[in-house]
Amino acid sequence: MTTLKELAALLNISVSTVSKALNDSHEISENTRIRVKELATKLNYKPNRIAQQLKTNKSKTIGVILPTVTNPFFAEVLHGIEKTANANDYDIIVCLSNETLHKEQRSLELLSNGSVDGFIIAVARESQVEQQTEHIKATLKTDTPVLMFDRVVHDVDCNKVIVDDFQSVYAATEHLIVHDKRKHILLVSNIEELSVGKLRIEGYTKALNDHKLEAQILNLDHAGDGDVERKIYDYLEAHPNVDAILSIDHITGIVAINMAKKLGRAIPSDLSVVGFGYEHTQVLSSPKISIIHQKAFKMGEISTKLLIDNIKDKTLKSRTVVVPSELNLSESVEVHPQF
Repeated sequence: MTTLKELAALLNISVSTVSKALNDSHEISENTRIRVKELATKLNYKPNRIAQQLKTNKSKTIGVILPTVTNPFFAEVLHGIEKTANANDYDIIVCLSNETLHKEQRSLELLSNGSVDGFIIAVARESQVEQQTEHIKATLKTDTPVLMFDRVVHDVDCNKVIVDDFQSVYAATEHLIVHDKRKHILLVSNIEELSVGKLRIEGYTKALNDHKLEAQILNLDHAGDGDVERKIYDYLEAHPNVDAILSIDHITGIVAINMAKKLGRAIPSDLSVVGFGYEHTQVLSSPKISIIHQKAFKMGEISTKLLIDNIKDKTLKSRTVVVPSELNLSESVEVHPQF
């Protein structure tokens, strides 16, 4: 493998000059930078990451701790993280908490030995339910930057990237009430225990209260796949007056469409359905489901940029960035001309 010393000898310049040229130092002329980079490319020169780490005390690696990657939302966020990290010459190491406190703690311990320069975390379900955050606070005390996204803990002082969960659901509920003329809107939830779930339920409840309508909530926390289908089917069968469903996760809206069709309910004329989703969610159901688009890729992109800024300058004050969501209407909601 070609070394800096070999590049310097071939170009008849110092090792220091080669290094500065490869790092676009303003001390080196444009002509020299071009010569150095052309030869480095020709000889397939790769920088010695271990040597760089020893010199700068930086690993140029980000630790990413996710509850799961089977949820398309987290997979899309991870895509945004990886692409942005790569563009900034950072690598990532991904760990899965599997929604458990123990695995989340273990992942932080495993990577807090200098393997990474900072962490991007979506807090595990068990950590939120049990309100256990001491492991995250302990990491911050080591002067290692931590950024939380989506599922955040507000009493931990670190950078955060979130969607306005309350407002996004309030707006979707109000659309169903005002534009679709729906009066019996069922909220379906399998994330009621999580911070994002609570905010979404609050948005739904507030919209109904503002229009003097009664809330109906079907909580599916801890229900298995078969139970989710059965519970939604049974509820719709027992409550034929339900004229709209608002799912506050990525799965149950599509299940609701399937169960409504089994009961002979026409969508959207009899029943409107809105769920949470991402760019490709709408092709997963027939009719295509209307979604609250969380901009997952954008969240990953912003989270990575914010963390890298914090790694470079640890004196920066913590802040919370809100990524606007978007109500994307499709075939599961009647779109009226005036909207």
